[in-house]
Amino acid sequence: MAEKKSNPLPSQKPPRLPEGAKPAMPMARGPLAWGLVLLMLAVMAHLYWKQGEGRKEIAYNPEFIEHVKEGRIKKCEIVEEVSGLTFVQGELLPAEAEGTKAQPRKFKTFVRRGDEKVEKLLLDNDVAFTYPPSNPFVWQLLFNALPIIIVFGLLYFLFVRQMRSAGHGAMSFGKSRARLLSRDRNKVTFANVAGIDEAKEEVQEIIEFLKDPKRFQKLGGRIPKGVLLMGPPGTGKTLLAKAIAGEADVPFFSISGSDFVEMFVGVGASRVRDMFEQGKRNAPCIIFIDEIDAVGRSRFTGIGGGHDEREQTLNALLVEMDGFETQEGVIILAATNRPDVLDQALLRPGRFDRQIVIDLPTVDGREAILKMHTGRITLAPSAELRRIARGTPGFSGAELENLINEAALLAARQGKESVELRDLEEARDKVRWGRERRGRVLDDKEKRITAYHEAGHALVMSMVEESEPLHKITIIPRGIAYLGATMQLPENDKHMEGRKKLLGVLAGLMGGRAAEETALGEITTGAAADLHEATRIARLMVCDWGMSEALGPQSFGENQELMFLGREINRTQNYSEETARKIDAEVNRLLTEAREDARRILGERRETLDKIAAALIERETLDGREVEDLIKLGRVRSESELAESVPVNKAAEEKPGAPA
Repeated sequence: MAEKKSNPLPSQKPPRLPEGAKPAMPMARGPLAWGLVLLMLAVMAHLYWKQGEGRKEIAYNPEFIEHVKEGRIKKCEIVEEVSGLTFVQGELLPAEAEGTKAQPRKFKTFVRRGDEKVEKLLLDNDVAFTYPPSNPFVWQLLFNALPIIIVFGLLYFLFVRQMRSAGHGAMSFGKSRARLLSRDRNKVTFANVAGIDEAKEEVQEIIEFLKDPKRFQKLGGRIPKGVLLMGPPGTGKTLLAKAIAGEADVPFFSISGSDFVEMFVGVGASRVRDMFEQGKRNAPCIIFIDEIDAVGRSRFTGIGGGHDEREQTLNALLVEMDGFETQEGVIILAATNRPDVLDQALLRPGRFDRQIVIDLPTVDGREAILKMHTGRITLAPSAELRRIARGTPGFSGAELENLINEAALLAARQGKESVELRDLEEARDKVRWGRERRGRVLDDKEKRITAYHEAGHALVMSMVEESEPLHKITIIPRGIAYLGATMQLPENDKHMEGRKKLLGVLAGLMGGRAAEETALGEITTGAAADLHEATRIARLMVCDWGMSEALGPQSFGENQELMFLGREINRTQNYSEETARKIDAEVNRLLTEAREDARRILGERRETLDKIAAALIERETLDGREVEDLIKLGRVRSESELAESVPVNKAAEEKPGAPA
């Protein structure tokens, strides 16, 4: 049985059919349109063929008279048209010189109307002739105008009818484009949503309210008017809305914020009003507005004047959500990843009573998301999803889904029967840092510089306090701008950092430039990204986090009050020029001290730096365990030595907080 299609006009309920009766399928417009096109081509081909049938026009005198006297015309017709033209047409037999194989040719010659000489000529030479009935003028007109009628009919069917049936005609620009989602087509439920349990609980309460409102109203509570889902991209805001549509037993309308604003003035406000009218006719219901920041940005402040269509649309939305004629039973569900630019009047209670923050998933949330997405692939028993979850801090749900897909493609490309842990780790590195670009070959000098640069990062990061475990270092180019990479994987999610940890991060970022100076005696452009990141962290430490002893616990951020288009036009600093010089000096001091710390560490462990660089030049990639062996033992342990140390590692893994 064919799937039921969503109702294009939610405000008009379809008639109820008898039990067992199947709904009539709509006429397929595509085949009918192609049939009209083929008919038009056939008519035009017929006209062209009729015009080119090949009636040779000959002169009455002397050709026609000579052919009649020679006996080459046995039968003909005298046609008198309504328009006043008269002509003789028939077949001209071939001459004796042309041979017996020659075919008769059709001819036509024009004569004067009522000319008796023509009849006398034909009678004297025993030529049979007739007067066929002439075509009426109406038929001639219809025959000539038929191609034009077909062309215009086809254009009308393809454009005007289609636009009207879709509700997008010239007189329906102000109609809402909200679509009513059918439960038969929407297969997403709460079982398909993982990693955002708190948000699921809050929206589950709204669904229960719609199903049984008396349970919540017995103590005087009222149904929330609006729920705003906000969070970073890829965290599952739209997916949660789809799950609500799949779970709710009430009509669910879906529309995008960009569908309100068009090139015509007043269309957006009209569509808002029409959308709420549809909601009132189907109350109780849920209306979902995706990417509401497209229409809900902060309103104009009067600078420059003029008319803002988006502002009028927002005003209409504000009035419909909480105005004089507000109707109960219509819940607005909206999603955005830019809550900072939304108008404050839109966020107040009474319009959006609940603001649900859907943040990046935690370790347990990432593991749940990975388990959900690995249900559709063949996973090897040795693949530890918990380890992958611990190694993907900051990943969103969309990135984790992409990670699983990349791992499956990588395993299939290598001909494996299942996805292994190695495939998952390579997919994680590809999603975070980019794909390995082995085709980008480095010469010996660049390879040696890159090896010392990454070895400097790895050595300093391993020696500073409160450093994260080292995952791997490589001199194989990755992504767009990385000739090499030093990768760390945090053991747990971090929500705040201490000053000691940040100073270690600065020293680790300066380790690459310090290694170039220590081992090669020169500096290169390879540290550009490191310097940019180190400068950003140092300035945040001084200006935002109050980690400078010279300036004290004070914030020196820029003035960013909401004013025009979500931000102030002229950003002015709220401190003096003398304070600005102190800030620059303090940032420079932090970066200089970090570079000196990196130089000191590399100077004390110069031999280890050379060993790590040599191993990188030889093997191109080292994992965290191999770098740790080079730092502690001066060499990389063999496979037999690792096998003997397995029980020790397992015991360490069982301890809470121990690295995997």
